[in-house]
Amino acid sequence: MSTDHAAVLIVNPNTNASTTRMMTELAAAEISPAGLEVVGRTALHGPRMLIEPESLEASVKHVQDAVHSYLGSCHGSNVVAVIVAAVGDPGRRELSRELEIPVVGIGEASIWAASQNGRPFGMATSTPLLVPSLTQLVADHGRDSQFRGVQLTASGPLLLAADPEKQFRELRDAVLASVAEGAEAVVIAGGPLSETARRLTAEGIAAIIEPIPSACQLVLERLARR
Repeated sequence: MSTDHAAVLIVNPNTNASTTRMMTELAAAEISPAGLEVVGRTALHGPRMLIEPESLEASVKHVQDAVHSYLGSCHGSNVVAVIVAAVGDPGRRELSRELEIPVVGIGEASIWAASQNGRPFGMATSTPLLVPSLTQLVADHGRDSQFRGVQLTASGPLLLAADPEKQFRELRDAVLASVAEGAEAVVIAGGPLSETARRLTAEGIAAIIEPIPSACQLVLERLARR
């Protein structure tokens, strides 16, 4: 993709380039109408999918490295904002301190979108080992009083990644379980789940919060305030 114009850099903390392409395309659909390009970058080190706290923590440095490497390249001066595309937001806090441009995590943005106007919300995901991290993220953003918890798929993330239809069915069940707990909005908690999140939106069973569009909206709002 050409980088002659102002761009938003989206970094995938997972080392799965196909996931990066998918999330970059989703982000471009949201951001391109504002006259901005989207550049996707994949972490060079770490697992293909972040499914437990240790890899989430380890990915902080990998995200920082990916961002600083691109910003130091010949196209880096065109970047006006950064999106960290994992719901645990690894590296967002660190990069926000290091950079003078907006840095948005898809977890942060999803929580912000889900909790608008005091709305009760939940999360649906396929990564049971990350439930404490997701719960803590909600608390870090001061929205724990509205939070109705995390609902899990019956199968694990690696199995569901290989079977999109099963992923859709099980996440739909998790959304319904979240609604039963009182959630009016449900975050589909995982960057690699973005395509399924879009399918669930069309189902109309709840207000589905899609992480990538939520992050794009927050980026555009923060840029507009600068």
